[in-house]
Formats: sequence, structure tokens, C-alpha cells
Amino acid sequence: MKRQFLKLILAGAVTALAQAAFAFDLPAKFDPKRDAAADVAAATALAKKQGKRVIVDVGGEWCPWCHILDRFITRNADVKKLVDDHYVWLKVNFSKENKNEAVLSRWPKVDGYPHLFVLDGDGKLVRSQETASLEAEKDYDKAKVIAFLTQYRGK
Repeated sequence: MKRQFLKLILAGAVTALAQAAFAFDLPAKFDPKRDAAADVAAATALAKKQGKRVIVDVGGEWCPWCHILDRFITRNADVKKLVDDHYVWLKVNFSKENKNEAVLSRWPKVDGYPHLFVLDGDGKLVRSQETASLEAEKDYDKAKVIAFLTQYRGK
């Protein structure tokens, strides 16, 4: 009896987690077919619920530095932990297929890619960050990226 009860509880928890993940199905890649406004709203709602900020990562699959940034975050555990603990990361596509002008017009003009916008849980712009100043040769500068993430992480 206890075992069945525990299985029921576990099944319910797994279902709830799956539904929560589905409700906030944010893109893992820059996808021109995504509804960027809906994604920003979902990321903001998730950030508010979790007490985090949002990083809107503007770029495209065509952008080498966008992929370098992804690899940099993935292979630096301390950077990844800062991102995971304090931010909801959202990729917003900018390409010839979809420039997402309506969403991007909310914030300062982007001059290069990737470009990062930090939003609070209410969707208010906290920081517009070009990434060239975070680069180091053919990669990103770990100390600069950590300083950026630390400075704008909020409370």
C-alpha cells in the first residue's frame, strides 16, 4: 500500500515537472520560427517565479561568436553555475529569415552579435551588453564574463 502511494506521488511529481518544463519551453537554438515575444514573456515569468533575471541572447545560427559563447559557458563550470543559479537564458533569433524587429525594438539598437540584454523579473531592461568587450582572442575572457554575470545577477 505504501509503495503504491509513493509511486503515485512520484508519478504526480514527474508529471508536474514535465508540465512546468513544457510551459516554459524556451529555445535551445536561435530559431527564426519562434515567437520571440511569447518567449520573452515566458522567460520573464519563469525568472520572476524563480527570483532570477533573464538574459536575452540575440544572435543566429549563422553567428560563429554565438556558438563560441555557448561552448564557453558549457565548458566553464563556474560560469555555467552563475548562469543557472541567477538567470533564465533566452535565445532570440536575428537573421534574414526573421529579424524579430518588434521585440528587439523594445531595447537599444544592437550593433553586433551576440548581444545580451539583461531583464529583471518584470521584463524591465537592466543592461544592454555588447559581447566584443568580453572576448579574449578567439574565445571569451573568463574574468570579464564572470564580472558581468555577477554584476547584473540581482539580489
